[in-house]
Amino acid sequence: MKKTLALISVILGAVLVASSQPLPYLEESAFKAGEELHYRLRYGVISAAVGTLTVEDSKIKFSSPHTYHLSARGQTSKAFSVFYTVDNRYNSYIDSRTFLPHYYTENIREGNYRRTDIVRFDHRTRTVQGNKGTFKSESAQTFDLLSAYYFSRNLDLTNVKPGQSFKMTYFLNDEIATLGIEYIGIENVKTPLGTLECLKFSPEITPGRIFKKDSRLYLWVTNDGNRIPVKAQVEILIGSVTLEIADARGLKYPLGQKVKGVSK
Repeated sequence: MKKTLALISVILGAVLVASSQPLPYLEESAFKAGEELHYRLRYGVISAAVGTLTVEDSKIKFSSPHTYHLSARGQTSKAFSVFYTVDNRYNSYIDSRTFLPHYYTENIREGNYRRTDIVRFDHRTRTVQGNKGTFKSESAQTFDLLSAYYFSRNLDLTNVKPGQSFKMTYFLNDEIATLGIEYIGIENVKTPLGTLECLKFSPEITPGRIFKKDSRLYLWVTNDGNRIPVKAQVEILIGSVTLEIADARGLKYPLGQKVKGVSK
């Protein structure tokens, strides 16, 4: 049960992409303050958890002229809470121009397990300060889980080709690591928001405790100005897990509206 619910964080962060060179991104962001996305996580046909992501103008001042406050919360559904309770909260403060993070917090509550992480980023020196000390990054773009998700929505994918892979550098659990993702192509996907043209990706996953040896995680992101992840699906050791968007409010563009940097 706990392993399945941990997939909330894995899937919501599954858009992570990067390379050793700085990744190109759109000058005009895909989101704005006031955006609110709601998701449902299903284990087979059972509703297991819900997730909410929001964007706000930050009330905390950092070195950049303007900062966004990103927040995410993942909770078990009422039915699943009878067996096991998860209530995880994440906050990231990012530069609105480069989408790089200044400050990040995690507040993890899973059953009797508790963990609070506070992370500070210094992109000038390429260092990250976590709970267990200061870490040096080789990349000019290092992200936390949440800022990576929003940065990936702003990648310039104008010339992306099926089969192309990318990697991103991120900091999680006092470790600097990379995660890759393969671009599969364009598909139409039926969602609660309607049938939408989407970019299909396959992020890297590691077989073992949760996933089967041949499991693949697939992610569908709207091929429009908003770049909203609307669906993710993966087979696990017992059954399958699906993440699906339930509602989207405060979007910057009408759903389906193409902008520069969107794949044709």
